[in-house]
Amino acid sequence: MDRRTALGRVRGLGAAKDGLHHWWAERLSALALVPLTVWFVASVVSMAGADYYAMRDWLSDPVVAGLLILVVVMTFYHGALAAQVVIEDYIHNEPVKWFALLATKAASVLLGLTGVLAILVVLFKG
Repeated sequence: MDRRTALGRVRGLGAAKDGLHHWWAERLSALALVPLTVWFVASVVSMAGADYYAMRDWLSDPVVAGLLILVVVMTFYHGALAAQVVIEDYIHNEPVKWFALLATKAASVLLGLTGVLAILVVLFKG
């Protein structure tokens, strides 16, 4: 006989498991991307017509490089969270869902690291 309350029986169980954390992470990453994207677009527009050396000098600034790294990391993190929701909602075959989630996370990490490393190369060699 189970002596737990109804809440005790369902706490930590169910399809979502960590749905609230995922929801908050998606919202907070979107919120962080708003000022970062505005800064990035404004910076790129202000550099319109600049040559390679001007762009390299701009990217060699540690503050700019740090903000660009934040843009890259937050973009791929937010994209991975959003893709996970779509995959979990629309793919019902468990092995295919598992592979799609794994591939999405791997691609996000690989592409994010590539972007960060590219920024760091320019920062330290610029």
